[in-house]
Amino acid sequence: MSKEDLHSAIKAAGAMDTAMPAIEMVDLCKNFGTFKAVDHLTLTVRQGEIFGLLGPNGSGKTTTINMISGLSMPTSGVVHVLGYDVRRNARAVRQILGAVPQETALYEELTAWANMDFHADLFGIPVREKRERITRILELVQLLDRKNSRVGTFSGGMKRRLALGRALLHEPQLVYLDEPTLGVDVQARRVIWDYILSLRAQGKTVLITTNYLEEAQALCDRLAIIDHGKLIAVDTPDHLKQEYGGSVIEVETAQASASVDEIRRITGVKNVVQEKAHLTITTQGVHNVVPQIINILSQEGELRDLAVREPNLDEIFLRLTGTALRD
Repeated sequence: MSKEDLHSAIKAAGAMDTAMPAIEMVDLCKNFGTFKAVDHLTLTVRQGEIFGLLGPNGSGKTTTINMISGLSMPTSGVVHVLGYDVRRNARAVRQILGAVPQETALYEELTAWANMDFHADLFGIPVREKRERITRILELVQLLDRKNSRVGTFSGGMKRRLALGRALLHEPQLVYLDEPTLGVDVQARRVIWDYILSLRAQGKTVLITTNYLEEAQALCDRLAIIDHGKLIAVDTPDHLKQEYGGSVIEVETAQASASVDEIRRITGVKNVVQEKAHLTITTQGVHNVVPQIINILSQEGELRDLAVREPNLDEIFLRLTGTALRD
């Protein structure tokens, strides 16, 4: 495909029917010898949404992203990005995708402007448009006043913002962010979150992988949880909590309870974690669990505190995969 054809592909992607999926994977498999890294994965990401791809280490996230990006070819199955078959049009896919990997891969000895200028040349942005586009992007990521500063002098948050701007310089319709706020402080994290949300407002599709489930809750319209290369669940964060969460009951007693096994046998109780005199009880689908728990524990002695709350995404993830996200 010629450079002119690639530029036409970028423009065509921006004009596509929004009913077309941004990413469509059908029965996608990737094998490394006898090891199945991705195992018959079928998943659709809609245009204009922020979509989170979650899974413990070794779950198949990176392999999936590499196939979406055209960096690795599927063993079987198909993946389309904005209508392009990745097998046949890998180069075109890379042109319409903006990616921010964990390692920002900036040239730290160069200025912010020089980094952007080099990237613009790589993507064939016309000279007549380049200056205006770089200026606009640096202003958008709040780095225009540091355009002539060496990137090596930037904080972690500034580098992440510059990497985000660089990924948007060629005006992609799909943006992939791997751990977008890794290693940045709380203030910078909020700035980056707001910026990511603004991408959706611009009609762009954002695909995120993150180990911060608070981040997934705050940003993502939908989440997919994968493990051992298979799709475990996909839905909005709130619906995942409703479907797989039930309620979490936190109980504080005067002393460590001897009735944990009895509580576990109550219908609707899914898990009980005891830490000295504190019990965390996870329930699902039953509404009369609390009175039964109170009845059992009050026979042992003083019940000092009891609170019922919704589960958080960390607890849902642990329940679905059986491992912590940072495993």
